[in-house]
Amino acid sequence: MATLIRSKITNKLSNAATSVTNKSQAKVSGMFARMGFQAATDEEALGFAACDDLDYDHRQGLQMDILKTDEVGGGEVGGDGTVEGDSHYQRDGTGPPPSSSKDGGLCSELGGQDKPRITAWEAGWNVTNAIQGMFVLGLPYAILHGGYLGLFLIIFAAVVCCYTGKILIACLYEENEDGELVRVRDSYVDIANACCAPRFPSLGGRIVNVAQIIELVMTCILYVVVSGNLMYNSFPTLPVSQKSWAIIATAALLPCAFLKNLKAVSKFSLLCTLAHFVINILVIAYCLSRARDWAWDKVKFYIDVKKFPISIGIIVFSYTSQIFLPSLEGNMQKPSEFHCMMNWTHIAACILKGLFALVAYLTWADATKEVITDNLPSTIRAVVNIFLVAKALLSYPLPFFAAVEVLEKSLFQDGGRAIFPDCYGGDGRLKSWGLSLRCGLVVFTLLMAIYVPHFALLMGLTGSLTGAGLCFLLPSLFHLKLLWRKLLWHQVFFDVAIFVIGGICSISGFIHSMEGLIEAYKYNIQD
Repeated sequence: MATLIRSKITNKLSNAATSVTNKSQAKVSGMFARMGFQAATDEEALGFAACDDLDYDHRQGLQMDILKTDEVGGGEVGGDGTVEGDSHYQRDGTGPPPSSSKDGGLCSELGGQDKPRITAWEAGWNVTNAIQGMFVLGLPYAILHGGYLGLFLIIFAAVVCCYTGKILIACLYEENEDGELVRVRDSYVDIANACCAPRFPSLGGRIVNVAQIIELVMTCILYVVVSGNLMYNSFPTLPVSQKSWAIIATAALLPCAFLKNLKAVSKFSLLCTLAHFVINILVIAYCLSRARDWAWDKVKFYIDVKKFPISIGIIVFSYTSQIFLPSLEGNMQKPSEFHCMMNWTHIAACILKGLFALVAYLTWADATKEVITDNLPSTIRAVVNIFLVAKALLSYPLPFFAAVEVLEKSLFQDGGRAIFPDCYGGDGRLKSWGLSLRCGLVVFTLLMAIYVPHFALLMGLTGSLTGAGLCFLLPSLFHLKLLWRKLLWHQVFFDVAIFVIGGICSISGFIHSMEGLIEAYKYNIQD
């Protein structure tokens, strides 16, 4: 009798497990959303740190969790027809939450699904932080070489970046058998790999990772450059050169090589952002106090053909946020509000950037410098610049840590595909070659800042190379590749136009920025 009962129970559990598996696969077409790898709200810019191998293990464990759950609970089906443990993810944010991730390391540290989801306002705050950073200080210099066309470009870049951000998120979704939009991808890398499959399933992800690393490292270099520049112009009477100030700033940044997480760094993010808004208000207030002397006649419709392409890169770089948008959207309480959030954040950014750039240029006209705070009177300049240097130094660890994670993942922690052995020991301690990599990256940013101490040129180069690629070229290309069967004719036209315009701007900006950097390098060698 006992044997018969045991046999019946075993058959029932086996049938239940098989039924659950089939229903789950039919519901999500075999794709599971990686909701365990969304960035924490204080670290949104790091959501693109890839966790592909850990995610594969997580999804395998997730399937086992579903089976185990139904073995215990009898495979009950909810009232909406979904099975407990099913991990489908709908556009409006409804549906049962996925199983909790059991992975440790980076993914759990960046914030998993046990993290509370963020509202549209909180998501907008994160996007605002990304596109309203301290690099807006270079926008008046862009107006110097572009005039009214530079102002138009600020508006145009806001519209295009808002649009490409939306179509990038659209590439994360596909329709299932019931006609519902299901999130089948979770990152920029996933989208790129899907576009290159099946012939080159990992090529797209590698290209995006390289672009990420370049942009992150260049951002670190810009922080060192702007720190040296601001300190040198704040204390011109001291016998300390701009290169020496850059070395001093880098010495203060060396502890970044020992970072294991961002818990300590993220505490300063809100303070830095608020301080930057205060600085912008101070600059605008000073400019308004000199409104009677504004040089309206200096704002022209002509452009400096040689230097305006650099201005394009500066403006584009100030709007870069696409790289972490997939993580941000997946972490929202109501993903359906993403489009509205993108609209008001980019409208606000466009208005504030345009006013800041125009007012600052009208105040100093042809004397406008690469970093606008260098135009302030010496009594105000020192105080403002010291706050900016503090913000730059406190902001440096964020892109540095992200770049290190991508490099370590690719070179040291890529399973059997890693080029070098794991840089972490069994006890979790960083090994010597891992520490050497981090110290070498800090030193590299210093050397670049010393030999090319030109904020506008570096910013223009980065915006033309990776900014235009990640914000203009790749989103429009991916949108056409993945969703072209469902696009209307005007959407196809917009995507093609953005790709062509972005390509022209990227190539021209890159060429002129490189020419400027080569000239600057030769000048520094002779000097």
